[in-house]
Amino acid sequence: MIIRQLAKEELNKVQSIAHRTWPSTFANILSPEQIEYMLNWMYDLRMLESQLEKGHTFLLAEENGKELGFAGFELNYSEGPKAKLHKIYLLPEAQGKGVGKALILEVADRAKKANQKSLLLNVNKYNQKAIDFYLKMGFQEIYKEVIDIGNGYVMDDVVMELDL
Repeated sequence: MIIRQLAKEELNKVQSIAHRTWPSTFANILSPEQIEYMLNWMYDLRMLESQLEKGHTFLLAEENGKELGFAGFELNYSEGPKAKLHKIYLLPEAQGKGVGKALILEVADRAKKANQKSLLLNVNKYNQKAIDFYLKMGFQEIYKEVIDIGNGYVMDDVVMELDL
């Protein structure tokens, strides 16, 4: 497996993985309408390009040329300096094979080399599988927040932090 940084022309890979991952990841957490709303908003190519222009980095994990998953993060996100893992998703067939761990370790390594003190992330408070994974990786819950994302929807999240 290799992990590499994506170029602007490859952001459609992030979009594709998200669209193939979210329906199963959030099936028991969000309504199909909210999943569609969030995918169309958060994974619109113009939105991803805008994030790239603002300094986000997108990493792709692949094996034999086949996409497995991605992570998107930002350095100097918060006072501190702190990095923020904005997105990490693996195709269902890639889960449980160390891909998520490898992506997080790569993000943490890049953040550490950029003198970041910690790595933050938000996770849906009902996504216990992900919360358990992050706890195993050394993250700690620091607070909960509810973010209004429009159209009558909210993100009801746990914010977690990993000291680097």
